[in-house]
Amino acid sequence: MTYFAFLKGVNVSGHRIIKMAELKVMFEDMGFKYVRTFIQSGNVVFESPAKADALKKKIEAGLAKTLGYSVNVIIRSKDEMEKIIKDYPFSKVKGHEECKINIGYLDSIPGKSAIKELESVNNDDEMFLVKGNNLYHLCRKSFQDSLLGKNIVEKRLKVICTVRNWNTTNKIQKI
Repeated sequence: MTYFAFLKGVNVSGHRIIKMAELKVMFEDMGFKYVRTFIQSGNVVFESPAKADALKKKIEAGLAKTLGYSVNVIIRSKDEMEKIIKDYPFSKVKGHEECKINIGYLDSIPGKSAIKELESVNNDDEMFLVKGNNLYHLCRKSFQDSLLGKNIVEKRLKVICTVRNWNTTNKIQKI
């Protein structure tokens, strides 16, 4: 089965630098097949017969052993990635084509009250929508000026989240 691994907090602002060629070798050394990386933000596509939960544990342990520090990893299957694209929720929002769209990959499904709290901050410039263990984010301003850029998601939802933009989410499925 094809899986996507999204590493949180690597190659951001010059911290926790991992070269993608080295990351590819790390995944191959863990026994994964057909390993490919995509851009410099810790995105890996690979093949494995294992279940996602087991993969997450194996990858996090393998990376910690090799790198000497822990890295949170969010796993999605090919079917889950296709569903993320299919379930795009902002098509009826006026001007959505000109907005920045981000996907937050969550490590678990947040509680309903936490979701309501996060979605209560929605306004004309910024919208959040949680669907299962994914967060859709629409923003009319820069990421740095957005609530998402200020790490509101983890604080409100109380889950681990790593973010990729809509272009990355679409393109990674084609590699």
